[in-house]
Amino acid sequence: MSAINGIFIGGDAERKLSYQPSGLKRMTDKAKTYFEREIERIAAKYLLPADHYVRLRQSKAFMEKYFSENIQLDGMAAAACMSRFHYIRTFQRVYGVTPRQYLRSMRIVKAKELLRLGCTVTQVCYDVGYASLPTFSAAFKRGTGFAPKAYQQLYKSNPE
Repeated sequence: MSAINGIFIGGDAERKLSYQPSGLKRMTDKAKTYFEREIERIAAKYLLPADHYVRLRQSKAFMEKYFSENIQLDGMAAAACMSRFHYIRTFQRVYGVTPRQYLRSMRIVKAKELLRLGCTVTQVCYDVGYASLPTFSAAFKRGTGFAPKAYQQLYKSNPE
């Protein structure tokens, strides 16, 4: 804690304030957002280069935006400037799931929303990015425990 002009400041305020010779205050570093602080915390925990986190965040945001497109893992890894295998390991270390698992779970969440709205199973299949109905049905059943049609009927009978 330090005293400046009779005012005691400490902690973050002391670190953020620096004084020019003229005595005017200026911010030495801007206030960090929650996400920036989380990235720093994770970076310190896993000791990965900070630019890897930025690239992973960008690839995750890309998946969230274009989940219904045909997203190739090799392309995502190349965009993150990593090999395919390093990208998968790093993504899993940071987010706890592989990129493929993350994309699948996002698609299932969106499919559940569309099924609740009354869309047909076939339409939902193509809207969330699956190319075939059997693949979508199998992935949906693995993710929810219900076939898509059964989930839709269950929701219609019990809308909460």
